[in-house]
Amino acid sequence: MSFIAEDRTPLSVSQLNNMVKELLENNLPPLWIEGEISNFAKPASGHMYFSLKDSNCQVRSVMFRNRNMLLDFKPENGSQVLAKVRIGFYEARGEFQVLVDRLEEVGDGQLQQQFERLKKKLAAEGLFDEDTKLELPELPQRIGVITSPTGAAIRDVLSVLERRFPSIPVSIYSVPVQGKDAAAKIAQMILKASVQQHCDVLLLVRGGGSLEDLWSFNEEVVARAIVDCKIPIVSGVGHEVDISIADFAADVRAATPSAAAELVAPDQYSYLQSFDYYADRLLQLTQQHIKQQKQQLHWLKQRLRQQHPQSQLHQLENKRHNLSKRLLHLWKNQISTKKSALKLQLSHLQQQSPLMLINQHQNQLRSLTGRLKQSSVNQHKIKEQKLAACARTLNALSPLQTLSRGYAIVNMQQSSENIISSEQVKIDDILKIRFHSGSVHSIVTKTDTNE
Repeated sequence: MSFIAEDRTPLSVSQLNNMVKELLENNLPPLWIEGEISNFAKPASGHMYFSLKDSNCQVRSVMFRNRNMLLDFKPENGSQVLAKVRIGFYEARGEFQVLVDRLEEVGDGQLQQQFERLKKKLAAEGLFDEDTKLELPELPQRIGVITSPTGAAIRDVLSVLERRFPSIPVSIYSVPVQGKDAAAKIAQMILKASVQQHCDVLLLVRGGGSLEDLWSFNEEVVARAIVDCKIPIVSGVGHEVDISIADFAADVRAATPSAAAELVAPDQYSYLQSFDYYADRLLQLTQQHIKQQKQQLHWLKQRLRQQHPQSQLHQLENKRHNLSKRLLHLWKNQISTKKSALKLQLSHLQQQSPLMLINQHQNQLRSLTGRLKQSSVNQHKIKEQKLAACARTLNALSPLQTLSRGYAIVNMQQSSENIISSEQVKIDDILKIRFHSGSVHSIVTKTDTNE
C-alpha cells in the first residue's frame, strides 16, 4: 500500500491502524529481545499478559496459551528472560505489542534451573535425609568458623559469640566465599576440619548477595563435603530469603550468619543462672543429707542403748516377771477350770448313784400307780355313764315300753312271724297275743280288711 503525503484526502482511524499493522508485521522479522517481566497477569483464558522492560523503556507483550503451556519455568514479575517475538499491532486500540513465541530464563534464571536440578539429584541420593543429620553439642568446647576472614559475616559471628559465651574458643578457617575456585577450597577446608577434629561444631557462613554471588555454596562438591563431615555443621549463608544447597546438606540451617552463631553458642547468662540454681540446690541437698545422717546417728545411739548389756538384763528381767505373771494366771485358770469340771462330774456321778436311781424309780412307780388307779376310776365312771345312756336308749326303743302304753304283739302260734295285717291270717288260725304283762291264745273267727 502506498500513499502521497500531499494528498489531503483524509483516512479513517481504521485505515491508519491497518496501514501501521501491515508496515510493522510485514517488514519486521521475528526477533530475540531480552528484558525483565513486569505487570504480569494470567487470567482464566490461560494467556499471559506482561511488559518487557529495561532501564529506559518497556513494551507490552502477550504469550498465548498454546505457547506458554510448553514453558519449563514459571514466569513472574522480576524474572529476567530472553524472548523470541513477532511484532504485532492491535488495531482495535491502536496499540503496539509483541507476540511471544518462546521464553527462556537468563542470568539468575539459568542458575536457578541448575540449582533445582542439583537439589533434586542430591535429594534423590538421600543427602538431605533428616535421619543422617548430626545433633549440635549443648555446650561446645571449641567452635570453628569457615568463611572469609575479611567479610562482614565473620564480624557478625564473632560479635554474637563474644556476647553469648565469650569463654568458648573459636577457630577461623579462612576460605574465599566467591569466585571460580571458592567451592573447591570450601570443600577442602570442611574435610580438613573434619579430619583434625579440633572443634565440636562448624559454622559455614557468608554475607548476603545475589544468586551468582552465593553460587559457591550451591556446588555439588560443597554439599558432599558437608555430608561427609564428621562434625555437625550449621549453615548461615546470605540473608533470610536466601536458600542454598549447603543449607539442605547442613545438619542445621540458620537464616543468617548471626543466627548461626546464636544456635551454637548457649547463653552464658542462662548458664550462670543455672550454676546459681545448682549451687543452691547442692546446698539444700547437703543440708538435707546432714540432717538425715544426724537422724540416723540418733537412731543408732538409741539402738546402742537398747542393746547395752544392762538394758538387755533389765528387758530379760521384765520379760521373766511378765512370763511368771502369765504362768501364774494360766495355772489359776486351769485350776478353776478343773474344779468346775470336777463339780460337773460329781454332779453327774451323784445322778447315776444306785440309791438315787432306786429313789427315782420308786417315785416314778408311785406316780405311775397313782395315775393308773385314777385312770381306772375314770374309765369305770366313763363306762357306767355310757352303759346308763345305752340303757336309756334301749329302754326308749324297747317294744315292752310300747306295750306298756296298751299295745300288743300278735304272732302265729306255729311261727314267730309278727302279724301286722289282717291279710296275713285266715279263719280258725290260732294267734298268740302278748301284752305288757302276760299273753293269750285266740282263734280267728272273722277278718276285716276295711278297718
